[in-house]
Amino acid sequence: MTTERLTFKEMCAKFDVTPRTLRYYEYIELLSPEKEGRSRFYGPREVARMKLILRGRRFGFSLEEIRQWLLVYGQAGEKHQLDEWLVLADRQLVELERQRAELDVSIADLKALRATAVAEMARLPE
Repeated sequence: MTTERLTFKEMCAKFDVTPRTLRYYEYIELLSPEKEGRSRFYGPREVARMKLILRGRRFGFSLEEIRQWLLVYGQAGEKHQLDEWLVLADRQLVELERQRAELDVSIADLKALRATAVAEMARLPE
């Protein structure tokens, strides 16, 4: 793994996040950059954590769930972290499937309503 460090601005650009988001992730202790005076530097550990945070957000996990999951690694090690991840992933898969089913119903309803509107328009005089 490289020992390259990213500045605050580079970290924002690399992950396409706002400075406010990055500061917030630090505030809630998801990230712990090295500090030199007023400057912050992000090493490989923080870059890897940011990837996990963003991936977790994309999958619909809360920041608190992500924070707790990342804490498990530091306290109990990789195996326990993977066990926790499997529990979270299984639960989130159920939730995403439920959301998909709701979306499928909404899409079908909207298509039917649209078809009704098209039929109504066809029978109205111009």
